[in-house]
Amino acid sequence: MPITIKPATIQPNDFAHSFSKARAIKRHHHFYLGPTNSGKTYHALNSLMAAKSGAYLAPLRLLAMEVRDKLMAAGVPCNLITGEERVIVAGAQHTASTIEMMNPSKQIDVAIIDEIQMLQDADRGSAWTAALVGVPARQVFVCGANSVTAACLQVLEHLNETYEITQLQRMTPLIFEETSLCGKHYSKPKLKNQLQKGDAFIAFSRKDVLTLSARFRQWGYSVASIYGALSPEVRRHESERFSSGQASVLVATDAIGMGLNLPIRRIVFSAIHKFDGMAARPLNATEVRQIAGRAGRFGIYDTGFVNVLEDDERIHIEHMLATDDTVDLKRLPIAAKFGEIVAISHRLHTNKLSECLDYFAHRLRFEHSLFELSNVDAQHSQALLVDEFAPNMALQDKFIFACAPISINVNIEKDYFLMCLQSSYLLAPRALPSTPVWLNSIDSKHITPKHLEAAEILSQNLSLYAWLSYKFPQTFVDGDKVSNLRQVISRYITRALLAQAGYGQTAREIDLNYKN
Repeated sequence: MPITIKPATIQPNDFAHSFSKARAIKRHHHFYLGPTNSGKTYHALNSLMAAKSGAYLAPLRLLAMEVRDKLMAAGVPCNLITGEERVIVAGAQHTASTIEMMNPSKQIDVAIIDEIQMLQDADRGSAWTAALVGVPARQVFVCGANSVTAACLQVLEHLNETYEITQLQRMTPLIFEETSLCGKHYSKPKLKNQLQKGDAFIAFSRKDVLTLSARFRQWGYSVASIYGALSPEVRRHESERFSSGQASVLVATDAIGMGLNLPIRRIVFSAIHKFDGMAARPLNATEVRQIAGRAGRFGIYDTGFVNVLEDDERIHIEHMLATDDTVDLKRLPIAAKFGEIVAISHRLHTNKLSECLDYFAHRLRFEHSLFELSNVDAQHSQALLVDEFAPNMALQDKFIFACAPISINVNIEKDYFLMCLQSSYLLAPRALPSTPVWLNSIDSKHITPKHLEAAEILSQNLSLYAWLSYKFPQTFVDGDKVSNLRQVISRYITRALLAQAGYGQTAREIDLNYKN
């Protein structure tokens, strides 16, 4: 007879009480909520610097690096801990880290949870839940947009913890300009005469960023470029070029919408749609506000400005700027913990991580008014590969590889991931990713779209290697050499960004040509 396995149940309070250090102290929460350019993080950082011990939990490695530098410059010794690096300062009682690296076992005086609206992110939202529920700090500063506040307060009331809310307003007005840059119809000649110093053009693909950057340089402007495939080191370099005035115009993806403080006078949306992995969709209210709000940096400009390229696009941006961006988030997402996966493995009598995650996502009973199991699709896709190519690997090691920070749908990233997986599975030491000879070349023939993309991929592979070197140091043996190679790659990419020629036409222009 077939064996029927009844769904297991996670007890509703297990999640909150698994953070024993946080539950053992009386935590008080300070919510600093408001739009960009309202000083939310500034106020929280002042409290962090004054505390005897503390942590800053960042949405991006770059922001963790920036805050760590601020604390060090203020005379506050501060560690830097991300998935890819550990910079430990002797005697430091403060740490700046990515939010996934939150330490639930060390009690501290102050913690900052930045960009709390990321709770609604399908892939990473559970990290913000874990921080909100589990960071063991007596004073917790929660910073971000007001979009998810109600759900956060419900959880804190359930935990019998106290809170106070400070609503902050923009320190400079934000004005949506009355006339679009190109008028009724998009035109390159019209656009050429509309660029101004302090402009930030927002595009939603790497190709469009590079194409616009190259074109603006041809028109005589100095340009900085920022997009997701760039390492934090390169993004910081490009940010500094724009901040110092070496570049008069910035072209960037919506990556600048998350905490990057840049001297932007005007935000120009080069498109009002973005590809979300499935299809192109209109920008939502939170995205528009986060991006547009970067204009008018307090202390540099008295006013921030926003614009678009065509008249018809004004309607959507204007509507999003006026729309309440509060989301209907009923329950906060929580991720699978390894202990739960072990229990499922024993229950199902299987070592296949993909089967355990599938059970966790679809058959596990979890009934709670405040929490829900998070989406495990990306983790499940990696688990399928791990089960296929390392079937007898220890379950814990499989779980680590399934959590590796990669884009599994990018074939080149997947290929390197599988190479690393095989090395770990076979206990075969793996050196750093191999470097091409052109990486140290200053010859212009090596500054091509092909070489730039290859350097970005090498940078991403190096990030995976660095991450794995902390998990499996006996296999990924060159962890101490990562920093030097990262510098070499970053130097090449910064040179290439200044010389690359783009891709001829933007997505908008290709679409217009197709229609005509």
